Order: sequence, then structure tokens, then C-alpha cells
Amino acid sequence: MTEDIDAAARADEARGRRRRGALLFLRDLLVIFVVAVLVSFLIKTYLIRSFYIPSQSMEQTLLVDDRIIVNELVPDLMPLSRGDVVVFEDPGGWLTARPEPEQPPLVAAIDWFFSLVGLSASDSNDHLIKRVIGLPGDHVECCNPLGQVSVNGVPIDEPYITLPEGETEASGDDFSVEVPADALWVMGDNRYNSKDSRYNRDTPGEGFVPVENLVGRAFVISWPVARWSWIGDYPEVFAGIPDPE
Repeated sequence: MTEDIDAAARADEARGRRRRGALLFLRDLLVIFVVAVLVSFLIKTYLIRSFYIPSQSMEQTLLVDDRIIVNELVPDLMPLSRGDVVVFEDPGGWLTARPEPEQPPLVAAIDWFFSLVGLSASDSNDHLIKRVIGLPGDHVECCNPLGQVSVNGVPIDEPYITLPEGETEASGDDFSVEVPADALWVMGDNRYNSKDSRYNRDTPGEGFVPVENLVGRAFVISWPVARWSWIGDYPEVFAGIPDPE
């Protein structure tokens, strides 16, 4: 009888250990999940962020539906340079309002969560991506007799731009602007199919992008795999440009 009681007690103790082990395992999984979500949120908020390309304005550098990674340390902790490809919030009047797509509640909740931790880029249509041509104080104009853009009086040869067949001028419209302090002049690489600073001069910001509107600098194409590559800023193009007077 005593042996039966001892066996039952040992069995109960073993079941208790298994239950405690299972609870500890579930607790550890929950802790790992929460930590992973927190780390992902901090990375997305302060370090890097994913976007997809919704338009043709940066072809052939970036194609529609390319996924890019953006360095959010630029410009707060890392310098901004001419030639950088940047993502920024609409300065006002650049984007046309579009209705939010309807999603089933579960899909919307999943998309919201993935966006929170940086795995979704559902807000890409609310941002723009262009190349920085003029920094604060720069004088940017086009076109000289060779059809080039000039910055602070120095014409630049832009190997990254796409022009229509037979076209030689870097812009379909002439312009001459002085970039205000704390603002940028940006242009798309697909010069004849980009609603950039040139074509937003009738907006409140007169086509200039406040530096405070920047999300960061795009530095790599992350998807599709066949297009994995760094996004060049072409420092040699802008190497000879003097500082603004």
C-alpha cells in the first residue's frame, strides 16, 4: 500500500514538473517574442526602415515595386550629400489624396503590426523618393548649352538619369533657383517622368523639400533578389562643386 502511495506521489510530482516546464517554455517564448518586437520597433523607428517604389520616377535606378532599405540616421547623425537618394514626407501638395484601400479587419491588423515592426511598407504611397541635387544655399539651374544641370555654376554630367530617346537636355523645363536654408532641391532620375521640385513650384514650399521632412537616405535595394545592390550617390559627379557663396 505504501509503495502504491509513493508511486502515485512520484507520478504527480513528474506531472507537476512537466507542467512547470511547459509553462516556463511558454514564458520564455513570450519574452523572446516581446523582445524581438521591441527591438524591431526600435530599429524601424531610429535606424533603418523599408519602403517599396510605387512609381517610375526613379527609373532606371529604382524600378516599380523594388524594395529599398532607408538609413534613418541621415541627416540627424550622418551627413547629407548631393547625389543622395532620399525618402521624404510630402512637403504639401506634391501628392494627390487617395482613399485608403479597404481591408478585412484581420488583414488590416496584421498589416498594422508588420508596419509597426518594420516588416511592412504599406505607407510607401504617402512618401516620395528623389535624388538630392541642391543643398541649402546652392544655386541650381538648367539647362546650359549642352543641356546640363549646373550647381553653383558648375555643370554636372549625370550618368544615372533616364531621358527619352533622342533627348539630350537633363530637364524638359528650364529653371534657376536658390535653395533656401534648411531645404533641398530634389529631382527624379527619370527626368521626363518625375513630378519633383521642378514641377511643384506652385505648392506652398515652392518645390523645395524641408530637411525636417526627410525620413532618411536609401542605400540598398533589398528585393527582388535579382536586384540586390547598393544605391549609388555618385560623389564623382558633384566633386568639383564649390560651397554656396
